[in-house]
Amino acid sequence: MMNVPTEHILTLSALLFATGVLGFLIRRNVIIVLASIELMLNAANLTFLAASRHWSQTHLAADGVNIMQGPIFSLFVILVAAAEAAVGLALVIAFYRLKQTVALDALTELKD
Repeated sequence: MMNVPTEHILTLSALLFATGVLGFLIRRNVIIVLASIELMLNAANLTFLAASRHWSQTHLAADGVNIMQGPIFSLFVILVAAAEAAVGLALVIAFYRLKQTVALDALTELKD
């Protein structure tokens, strides 16, 4: 089985995170913004897992570092992302029923 270097995994994670940030900053659709946030959270998951794998392959694992910390953190991030998606999509549906649009520009009307 081929071993992918940790640097490649971290580069992929950084690219995914940058793509999520760009989608969050540039797009005006609430659903796309929520998907961009999910992409950023998954990039963080990939970083946690890469760090856990790297530490398990080095001598740090023998020095008392728990090699399950990465997967455990990833599980918590997945749980938070699922809650964020559920609440976010519920708000989007409620806003769409009220205004018939999911554009971020229309959200400024909620201040009134």
